[in-house]
Amino acid sequence: MRKQFAIIGLGRFGSSICKELYHMGHEVFAIDTDEKKVEAVRGLATQTFVGNGTDENLLEQIGIRNFDHVIIAIGDDIQASILTTLHIKDHNVPNVWVKAQNDYHHKVLEKIGADRIFHPEKEMGSRIAAYLTSDTVLDYIDLSADYSIIEMLATKKVAGKTLVDLDPRKNFGCTIIAIKRAGKVDVTPDPSAPLNAGDILIMIGDKRDLRRFREGQL
Repeated sequence: MRKQFAIIGLGRFGSSICKELYHMGHEVFAIDTDEKKVEAVRGLATQTFVGNGTDENLLEQIGIRNFDHVIIAIGDDIQASILTTLHIKDHNVPNVWVKAQNDYHHKVLEKIGADRIFHPEKEMGSRIAAYLTSDTVLDYIDLSADYSIIEMLATKKVAGKTLVDLDPRKNFGCTIIAIKRAGKVDVTPDPSAPLNAGDILIMIGDKRDLRRFREGQL
């Protein structure tokens, strides 16, 4: 389904999201105070604007209240990020996602109603650390400080075993929510079917429980 996104702040994070959403076929309105950054995404966004997200006249001009999502990816100017978030929440945009610089910034964004808060460097650090410390971790998504979804590669150690044999919920407190095999994802895997080496187990749980499962079973 084609959606409308506004991205305010076109640094590396904001411009990367802009390009990906545009290539996926969505309408993307890109905004930054730096004309060079705006020029860099021209042709990779539906419309581009040179302006400040704290400028209420600009927000009215582009009809910010009509957007499905607004992503505030302003760089180091925490004050501008907070003011932009406040203005956009005042326009009743249903999904306002904001990049946070630090824990203090995160707390303020929570209090003023940001719907989702990103820590791109911190989240990427968690992913890279997971990749570096295990040959079986293929992908890693933080859901909160304690919970994650993780893709793990089934090794020869579990080949021939079933989900009943492993029983990760009982033994480790985490859950296999899907199995990816030969490019296809089975979201209702047969618990009595044997696993193959090379299967990708998509799991959810507390990070410590997921680590215990990985270290104990794979």
